[in-house]
Amino acid sequence: MTSKGKKVDLLEQLFKMRDEQRDMVKKGTKVVKGQQLPVETNRMGLYRWYLHPLLDDRATKAIMLWTQEIPPGSHSGKQKHQGGRVHYVLDGKGYTVVDGVKHDWEKGDVILLPIKPNGVVFQHFNSDTKNKARLVAAEPNWTDALGVDLGAAFEQVENAPEFKG
Repeated sequence: MTSKGKKVDLLEQLFKMRDEQRDMVKKGTKVVKGQQLPVETNRMGLYRWYLHPLLDDRATKAIMLWTQEIPPGSHSGKQKHQGGRVHYVLDGKGYTVVDGVKHDWEKGDVILLPIKPNGVVFQHFNSDTKNKARLVAAEPNWTDALGVDLGAAFEQVENAPEFKG
């Protein structure tokens, strides 16, 4: 195997990757302090990223995990996604529309996005006009193996009202 005219030993590259991954686990952050994380205003709303494939200082990249805050009476962006994502409701009450069907939720509930061959379209709504809603979301980091589309699609259908980008 060659790369730009140079011979590459792919087995040795696997050993190099192994060593880099071991170093990441050894040196990486083991406890992520939520209060120290910046709030990111993105197309889906207000996020705090705990685990993400591009955060190189963590001890793992196997899972993506974040919290999402939805201001009183507001809603998230609308997104098309492969599914397989789990949201746990930390605070608040509201509903999520999945493929046009409304599903009510409140503190302590779990919102499951089903895996479908063509993906699902979903959007979260905070039905409380006085208090924020907070969700924690997690999914396996399949992006390196399957690509960001995850075999179906990854599209932003509508932005959250707080996003100004």
